[in-house]
Amino acid sequence: MYSTLLLDYGKERATITLNRPDKRNAINPQMIAELQSALDEIEKKKMRVVIMAAAGSVFCSGMDLDMLSAISKQSPQENQEDSRRMAKLFRRIWSFPRPIVAAVNGHALAGGCGIATLCDFTLAVPEAQFGYTEVRIGFLPAIVSVFLTRQIGDKRARDLLLTGRKIDAQEAHQLGLVTEIVEPDKLLSRAEALAEYLIDVSPGSLTRAKRLLVSAEAAGVDADLERAVLENARIRCTGDFKEGVASFLEKRKPVWKDE
Repeated sequence: MYSTLLLDYGKERATITLNRPDKRNAINPQMIAELQSALDEIEKKKMRVVIMAAAGSVFCSGMDLDMLSAISKQSPQENQEDSRRMAKLFRRIWSFPRPIVAAVNGHALAGGCGIATLCDFTLAVPEAQFGYTEVRIGFLPAIVSVFLTRQIGDKRARDLLLTGRKIDAQEAHQLGLVTEIVEPDKLLSRAEALAEYLIDVSPGSLTRAKRLLVSAEAAGVDADLERAVLENARIRCTGDFKEGVASFLEKRKPVWKDE
C-alpha cells in the first residue's frame, strides 16, 4: 500500500518508518501523501500512540533532489498548492490527537527537521544533526518557522532560521527541540518504552490534554501558516531560489543576485 514508508501495528501502538534509505529518506510528493494517509489510517484504528522512525542511517535529509529541481520550474499556482500540502502535513503532525514519538536515528534537516521536532516527543541519537538549512540554497523556512518560534522562542528561532546552521543533538536538547538523547542501540526500545508508558495513562485525559494544547494555539498557527504558504510559494519564483537550486545540484558556490 505504501512505497515511501512502512506502517506496522503493535498492541495499541503504530509505527511509521520512513523507508527511502537510498535517498536519505528525502521528502517527495508521494511521501507527503502517504504520511497523511498513514496518520488517517492510524486515527481510524484508534491507536493510542505513534512512533515515527526511519530506515537507514539518516532520519530525513529534507526535500528530494528531483522535487527540488521540479519546483524551480513550476507555475506560481503550482508552487502555492505544493506549499499548502507541506503546511497541511506539518499541521497534521503537530495537531494529531494521539502522542507521536520521533525516534531520530540520524540527521534531520530542513523539512526532515520539521517532521522530527513537530512530534510530541523527539528522541535522538548523539550523532544526529538538526538544521533548517533552507537559506543556504535561496529557499525560505517559512512553514516550519510558524512552529519553531512557538517551540523555542523568537531569538533562538532567528539564530537557526537566519543562519541555516546545523546543530548537534546536545544543542538541540538544550534548545528544547529534542526531548532525550539515546544511544543508537537503545533508540527504538526507548521509544517503545515511552509509548508503553503513554498507553498506560488515561486515554481520555491524554486526548483532552492534546486537544487543549492545540486549541490554545490553533487560530494563530492557521493564520501564520497561510502567510507562510504564500511566502514559500513566492520565493520559488525568485532568481536566488533558481540559482540556489542550480548551484546545489551542480555542487558549486551560488552567485546571489536578488536583494
